Amino acid sequence: MTNGITRRAALLAAGFCGVVLPNTLSAQAVPKPAELKVGITTFLSGPASVFGVPGQRAAQWLFDEVNREGGIGGVPVRPLFVDEGPGTEHLVGEFRRLVQSEGVHVMFASISSGSCLACTPLSDELRKTTILWDCGTQRSFEDASHPFAFRTQGYGTPELMAPLLYLLKHKPDFRSIAVINQDYAWGRDSWELWKTAMDALKPGVRVVAEMFPRFNSTDFSTEITRLLALRPDVVLSTSWGGELTTLIRQATERRLFERSLFVMPVSEPSMPALGRAMPVGHIIGARGDHWINHPAPRDRAAFDRFVEGYRTRFNEYPIYPVHHMAQAVWALRAAYAKAIEAKSGGWPNDQELAAAFRGLTFPTPTASITLRSDGQGLEEQIVGLSSHGERYPYAVPERMLRYNPEEISTPVGQKSTDWLKTLTPGMENRVGVAI
Repeated sequence: MTNGITRRAALLAAGFCGVVLPNTLSAQAVPKPAELKVGITTFLSGPASVFGVPGQRAAQWLFDEVNREGGIGGVPVRPLFVDEGPGTEHLVGEFRRLVQSEGVHVMFASISSGSCLACTPLSDELRKTTILWDCGTQRSFEDASHPFAFRTQGYGTPELMAPLLYLLKHKPDFRSIAVINQDYAWGRDSWELWKTAMDALKPGVRVVAEMFPRFNSTDFSTEITRLLALRPDVVLSTSWGGELTTLIRQATERRLFERSLFVMPVSEPSMPALGRAMPVGHIIGARGDHWINHPAPRDRAAFDRFVEGYRTRFNEYPIYPVHHMAQAVWALRAAYAKAIEAKSGGWPNDQELAAAFRGLTFPTPTASITLRSDGQGLEEQIVGLSSHGERYPYAVPERMLRYNPEEISTPVGQKSTDWLKTLTPGMENRVGVAI
């Protein structure tokens, strides 16, 4: 490591070994840049900005902290932000501009699964290390190999398997289900994953409705009326952001939560907005293990510092996009430390940096995350039932189960829809630990 990496940075980068670079990688000296430019795509406008703006705040806050400690490898970091809101065509153009005109060294992309599916091939074409910092689609690494792309958090398959297994343990006798998901890549993909796994683990469940209202919908009265008439035992919604918050409010007003058990794998960011209005006793997830009431984080002091640091700075509790952005920042710092160490203190080129990400393990306050050989991160999942208490002004989970990612993730080289078909009933009794 260079002298520019502080003791704290070294500790954050701990838990990994040196890497032997492939012979095809250049050992040629690379000049250390005056600044490390990181392009970051996130929603800064539209309904999804309730996710994107906290992510942006987290990036600026954490990179400010990194720079106060001496930067990465002694180089100050400068983030450059791009709004996902205008759409995929705009995003692709901005991705190219940042790499080709601004000379960014690393890209962070994106919140939307559709955005990631558009940006990941660009990492191959432009040979630029790209961290998928929040999107969940399993297709990113199952449909093709991407030597310059890495996801520093979990993904759709384990993020759906955990709440499904929780449902099977909590309400094993359910017989019917309806789905109401956003009509875009994640909404469609997540339902396919859920149904494939459900059919394997509990054959015979009747699907009474499949509803996909358009993305950015604000009125769910038609769908709620239909669900009230159908009375399914379970309602699944993998929707997120302002749309999920609106759906919950409208469904609560019409007492739908009193008639069906809701399963909402992506609901954690909606809890602060709902406050005490969130009904209790429904299955909620956070796309990871970073609930603010986590009873047993890996490093309690570090977790409390992170939560309170963000809350003090921005007057709100961190939601999972904040944690996901932090994981991308911590992984970036760990990968640079690893690559610099492997090069005996030299600055890595693009290929050497990408090689350092593959197989990287880096610590977070809640657990450690490992990036597999295909670039996919493995992150623990915590699921529980919505509840209200005195400590927090909004719903948090109780009766929590923690799931090991290795047990609920598709093996490298397989497709989720194929692997899920091989699962057998009773899995809910073999995985998941109460915490």
